[in-house]
Amino acid sequence: MQLSNIKIRLVNKDDELLKAVASVVIDDCFAVHDIKIISGKAGLFISMPSRRTPDGHYRDIAHPLDSETRELFSSAILAAYEEELRNA
Repeated sequence: MQLSNIKIRLVNKDDELLKAVASVVIDDCFAVHDIKIISGKAGLFISMPSRRTPDGHYRDIAHPLDSETRELFSSAILAAYEEELRNA
């Protein structure tokens, strides 16, 4: 699997935990939008698109099924975010 296109949209709120929103194209044939880049206590991390359930919890709509794929998404998206910050 290859992440063939990553687009980052920076969020311009200095005091917010949400830093940016990413869109990813996988193998030039499948897109995932609304991946959040969030600043947490341990640093930046990604949050996959989710929806609120009737009981108030959130469930991912699309997500990696194993840790290797999650790391691929995370490292590529966070690298694109850092690049976008340098170019901003």
